[in-house]
Amino acid sequence: MITLKSVSLRRGAKVLLDGADLTLYPGTRVGVVGANGCGKSSVFSLLRDELQADRGDADVPRAWSIASVSQDTPATERLAIDYVLDGDAELRTLEGRLAEADDPSRTFDGEQLALLHERFAAIDGYTARARAATLLSGLGFRDHEHEQPVTTFSGGWRMRLNLAQALMCRSDLLLLDEPTNHLDLDAIVWLERWLGEYRGTMLIISHDREFLDSISQSILHFDERKLKLYTGNYSAFENARAERLAQQKVLFVRQQREIERLESFVTRFRAKATKARQAQSRVKALERMERIAPAHVDSPFDFHFRDFPSSPDPAIVIEKAAIGYDAKPILHDVTLTITAGARIGLIGVNGAGKTTLVKLLAGELPPLSGIRLEGKGLSIGYFAQHQVEQLRPEDSPLAHFLRLDRNTREQDLRNFLGQFDFAGEMALQPAGTMSGGEQARLALALLIWKGPNLLLLDEPTNHLDIEVREALTRALQEYEGAVVLVSHDRHLLRTTADTLMIVAGGRVQEFDGDLDAYREQVMAAKSLNTRSDNARASKKEERRIEAESRNQRSRKLQPLVNRARKIEKELERLGTERKAIDARLSSEAFYSQPDQDEVAAAMRDQGKLVTAIETLEAEWLTIQNQLEAAERVDVATAK
Repeated sequence: MITLKSVSLRRGAKVLLDGADLTLYPGTRVGVVGANGCGKSSVFSLLRDELQADRGDADVPRAWSIASVSQDTPATERLAIDYVLDGDAELRTLEGRLAEADDPSRTFDGEQLALLHERFAAIDGYTARARAATLLSGLGFRDHEHEQPVTTFSGGWRMRLNLAQALMCRSDLLLLDEPTNHLDLDAIVWLERWLGEYRGTMLIISHDREFLDSISQSILHFDERKLKLYTGNYSAFENARAERLAQQKVLFVRQQREIERLESFVTRFRAKATKARQAQSRVKALERMERIAPAHVDSPFDFHFRDFPSSPDPAIVIEKAAIGYDAKPILHDVTLTITAGARIGLIGVNGAGKTTLVKLLAGELPPLSGIRLEGKGLSIGYFAQHQVEQLRPEDSPLAHFLRLDRNTREQDLRNFLGQFDFAGEMALQPAGTMSGGEQARLALALLIWKGPNLLLLDEPTNHLDIEVREALTRALQEYEGAVVLVSHDRHLLRTTADTLMIVAGGRVQEFDGDLDAYREQVMAAKSLNTRSDNARASKKEERRIEAESRNQRSRKLQPLVNRARKIEKELERLGTERKAIDARLSSEAFYSQPDQDEVAAAMRDQGKLVTAIETLEAEWLTIQNQLEAAERVDVATAK
């Protein structure tokens, strides 16, 4: 099991853990939550032995194999499926040793070779390639992409390759840090099922509450530099923590009254000789008292969309539009009307065209054909990744707002920024020094300040922690304008969108069902694809196993082949000697010589040669019969 005993951990001057304790038993699936910067990733480094605790002990069983997702992908020409297979180090080692054994120029102990094959079978080596293909398909790679070099994929898809490589490892401990960040909804649904069947110990850092609800058996919460383990999934954790905070608040208020009473007594009677002893006892009582922290809600975020002029109805009309780039359409015959107050969620796999559709709605991409019409008075608020990239690195949050709105008092701007946790000095910090989550919050704050009546949100929760996501969810629930949302955060989709539209196969159409129905549809399609992949892989594997079986038989028969070759060479040599002796014995002059002992010796040698040749020929015939029988087995197997 994993144990942390009185662990203290710093990163620079910041204290992340102070005397934290934790015990995790084998086979548990743990969701890891806490504010950004609290130390979640640092604890993963601690468990991987990449970081040492400042104080205390952190223990992971030495025999455990640990898998985690690499944050870097080398620019390699290695094929995607081979890159994934590299995640199983033992598999690759055994493959290398078996390849050495097949080299005819090298000698290999037969018993050792048998043990290698036995171990290879024990780790399911014969199905490894099929399992790697299943991982790639589940994470959204198309069949032909399995054989493409890693260098041909973008950064997000390379991160999927890293995830597949980590899942390929036969690990005892799996550490996943935000595994859903680069996945679409279809891939997340598949990943949930795969992780649900994982039998090792698993720790997952995630800000996706539905993902945590689906996977986690317990929640590890980073709280005030301590670690608190809650039983159940994320929803159970929220309920338990709310109850604990409510109890803590009652205890805190009660304790504050007691502290006030004791301090009042000390203040009144410390100077009086008759009461000095009692006052001193009260001082000691105060010193001994374990102070209860005031209950608080972790989230400092509570923002709201500003009022805006009335929305046009309809806001946008799209008629028979083709949408794409460089005259190449990605979406065809798109007809869509965004009415005032509409709340639309776009679903579909990455690459299907969701972002392309949102760019058309935003006016950033003209239709290749068809019509796009805006209602009078339309004000669009568009949040996408490039909004974060357009922040000025040298400017502070306050500077961004002063440039956006010069007519509002600075204090009002500061108050608004405080709703996004840019209070005090944070309002003056250059954006370039901020984390990805802080930059995303700033971009979101700028968008909300503009007061749009149509919101186009393309993955707005990337880099946002759970608390900011909850604040955004509440703000969108109150928002009265129209919303078009692309997100893999199902909680945000459920609480924000009234209508789901699916983008697939070059078309955009309303989805007849909710997210649960979509999940079932995705899983059904994935299962069908997996069965097809498995069927193809099974046939391929059968052929490979047959070939391997033939190779094994060939290796077993090789000594017979070698013996037959040696007999043939020996028969050729003996045959030459016999011809010479036969020629001598067939000459009359040889018998008339004075030395008759030489004649007798020649006749003896002839007899020995005849016997040796007959023996070798008999052995050669036996070997040929055995080889022919083996060949008939191979032919029958091939049929």
